[in-house]
Amino acid sequence: MYPPSRKDFISLTLSDPHSHAYNNGKHRRQSCWRKWKQLSRLQRSLILFLLALLLIFGLLSYPSLSEQWRGKQCPKLSLSLSHTHTLSHTHTHTHTGRDRDRVFSAGAVDRLEAVRDAFRHAWKGYKDYAWGHDELKPISKSFGEWFGLGLTLIDALDTMWIMGLKEEFADARNWVEKQLTFSKNVDVNLFETTIRVLGGLLSTYHLTGDQLFLEKAKDLGSRLMPAFKTPSKIPFSDVNIGKGTAHPPRWTADSTLAEVTSIQLEFRELSRLTQEPQYQEVVNEIMKLVHKLPGKQDGLVPMFINTNSGQFTHKGTFTLGARADSYYEYLLKQWIQGGKTEDELLEDYLQAIEGVRKHLVRQTGPGRLTFVGELSHNRFNPKMDHLVCFLPGTLALGVHNGLPRDHMDLAVELMETCHQMYKQMETGLSPEIVHFSLQASDGRDVIVKPADRHNLLRPETVESLFYMYRFTKDTKYRDWGWDILQSFNNYTKVSDGGYTSINNVRDPVNPGPRDKMESFFLGETLKYLYLLFSDDMELLSLDKYIFNTEAHPLPIWPSPPK
Repeated sequence: MYPPSRKDFISLTLSDPHSHAYNNGKHRRQSCWRKWKQLSRLQRSLILFLLALLLIFGLLSYPSLSEQWRGKQCPKLSLSLSHTHTLSHTHTHTHTGRDRDRVFSAGAVDRLEAVRDAFRHAWKGYKDYAWGHDELKPISKSFGEWFGLGLTLIDALDTMWIMGLKEEFADARNWVEKQLTFSKNVDVNLFETTIRVLGGLLSTYHLTGDQLFLEKAKDLGSRLMPAFKTPSKIPFSDVNIGKGTAHPPRWTADSTLAEVTSIQLEFRELSRLTQEPQYQEVVNEIMKLVHKLPGKQDGLVPMFINTNSGQFTHKGTFTLGARADSYYEYLLKQWIQGGKTEDELLEDYLQAIEGVRKHLVRQTGPGRLTFVGELSHNRFNPKMDHLVCFLPGTLALGVHNGLPRDHMDLAVELMETCHQMYKQMETGLSPEIVHFSLQASDGRDVIVKPADRHNLLRPETVESLFYMYRFTKDTKYRDWGWDILQSFNNYTKVSDGGYTSINNVRDPVNPGPRDKMESFFLGETLKYLYLLFSDDMELLSLDKYIFNTEAHPLPIWPSPPK
């Protein structure tokens, strides 16, 4: 069958002065169609066959193509998706972690290995550019120093052990053995050094049985003791571990309440291991003093306490955010650590939770999200720090240990709110602080002020997701954690190694890297994500271990004989 013979013709176009400008697009389409019709049936069949082959090849190679696109969004940040794809994802927020599993490999994504990969990438940056120093600055490929104690390395020791990263752990242990020394003229913060360094050494000793870590912990613990030599027995905030001297901050004689009441788990455990009672005695004394102090409001405590008088200062302001948060966490955890025998701790915790319900819990107007605000001289402020997202997990832990069942109801509601603090942001990452709308007419639940838009790679939400999944087995908590990990990879991962805090969670095009990877990203955030995705419920069983506020697991003591 041959195509019909062509006939010569003349095409004449007449223009109308009243018509619109001529557009020959339609005629071009007709010309293309005419050329297609002029091809033989065999030629058309070959072309269609080749197009079909290209389509099949493209579909089969989609995963590898998507991998090739990773890391090409920005010279500094190694983002997982192109800007176009990222914007599409972050504005819709309809894809759950389960959806992404199907997209990437038909449900076969190894989430545990994804967390290990994230850790290896963070560790690579630290090892290449900040080895032995406190913190990595991944953008400038340098380091930051706080106390000069290798904070990131020590914070990450037990994380590496839990993840089975033997080579990385061996390198770090070698540094601890040969390079870590506390005999130096440096002021350190009692609280931060206790939770990160002392806690990290103690937990690593328990996991490995390696005496090196216990000896280092004993050396550090003894050097921190001068902080407790105050008229009130409320410790100073800073101690020089080389000189053996201590002092409050330069600008005040106050210590923050969270700092002096969130060192107990570590010092108590140090006494148990060394059989030297002085460590436990000094921190137990603090709790006894705070237990009977005036100035509380239904179990809620002010944020500051004076090291000279031993009294609360700045009374009338109550928050579960910065400067007070871990006081409430450690009330419950000390009670659990000690075998549930210290009634004053339990009494203070239960009273505080009732105070939170009475004074600080509200719901938003538009979406009825439950949140925990702040109280200042009886005026309510609908402000909530990301730090407060530790609370769902703590409440769930209490219920697991026999406390009132309705605490879990509050935990479930607050967990949803913390999830929304991520989901409603364009990057899928929570800001440091949010405010909530109380009026239904506002139209949105979460408000973020310009000064609060940064994200520091904090762990509190994934910490609570870990507890909630362990106790409920509801897979949505794993999916929410997976979404968060993907957002960290999309917007904070630095191509040459490490992850960075960012300035603006509302700007997916330019999130504004801050050039700092906090030690708790390795010590807490990635550890809790790994435990969240692990199917091994005996891996750091919550019936055997209690986590300090830096995610370092310490053993629950055997119950004393009755």
